[in-house]
This record gives sequence, C-alpha cells and structure tokens, in this order.
Amino acid sequence: MDHPVLTGEQVTLRALTEDDLPALLDMLLQPGVAEWWPGYDMARLRVDALDTPETTSLAVEADGAFVGLVMYTEEQDPYYKHASIDITLDARLLGRGLGTDTLRTVIRYLFEGRGHHRITIDPALANVRAIAAYKKVGFKPIGAVREYEKGADGTFHDNLLMEMLAGELQ
Repeated sequence: MDHPVLTGEQVTLRALTEDDLPALLDMLLQPGVAEWWPGYDMARLRVDALDTPETTSLAVEADGAFVGLVMYTEEQDPYYKHASIDITLDARLLGRGLGTDTLRTVIRYLFEGRGHHRITIDPALANVRAIAAYKKVGFKPIGAVREYEKGADGTFHDNLLMEMLAGELQ
C-alpha cells in the first residue's frame, strides 16, 4: 500500500524502504534497544519490516535523519476492527520527545485516517521507560500477558497489554 507521509511536531513518518534496513539493523543492535528487540539480523528484519503484508512499517525521521521505526497492523473485520502498534527509536535520542511525537502522529492517523476506535500496544513488562511513554500519550494498562515473547536471554518474558480508545489520545 502506498502510505501517506505523516508529519508530527518533530518527526516525519514515511514508508520504510529497503535502503533504511542497514541503519535500522544498526539501531536494533544498540544497547538500550537490543534487549527489547532481540535476535535481529538482516534476513529477519527484512521479513518482519518489509515482507509481512499485514504489517505497515514507517521510518521515523527527525531533522532529515532516520531515527526509528513505527509499525502497525490492522484487524479489518468490522466486528473487531482495531490496530496494534510497535515502536523503537535510536537509544541515543531518547528523552527528546521524539517517541511521544511519533506515537501521537501515528495514533492520530490510525484513528482519523484509518477509522479505528481502539489501538493496542504490548511492551515487555520490564520495559518501564516504554510503559511510562505509552501512559503519557493515553494508553491504559489492561493486564499482563504471561510468557508472551522471547527475550534476549532466550527465555519467555511477560508483556503488558495496553490499549487506547478514540478520544483518549493525550
């Protein structure tokens, strides 16, 4: 799908391309990112970010530079219609409000441009920084999902299911 360019206060979100993958892989291998996005090499990254038809991957740019990734999937069944998102940013740029701006920009698009009424996100329960950022924009904790994903240590870890309804974006 051709994706519109989305503009936030500090970030621009555009369709991720093959040319972005080397920078994205370098970012996913950084301390501060790798523990939440473990096990990536170029082949897995290409499949997850570009070759999975139900996933839309957007490059996050700030000041013209690639700084991260935001992805979303959509449930189109009208009885269950909603979107799920995931986000990661360059660890060296955390604390500048880029994540908050990215979240608000993509969430606004999913509510207003794609017609969703609910959005979910599912950070690792131990990822306190991410959970705080998600709460800041309006996500509410729903509950823990036990042994949800494999961590960098090879064991399965719990995640926190969070959701936001239309009108709750802060």
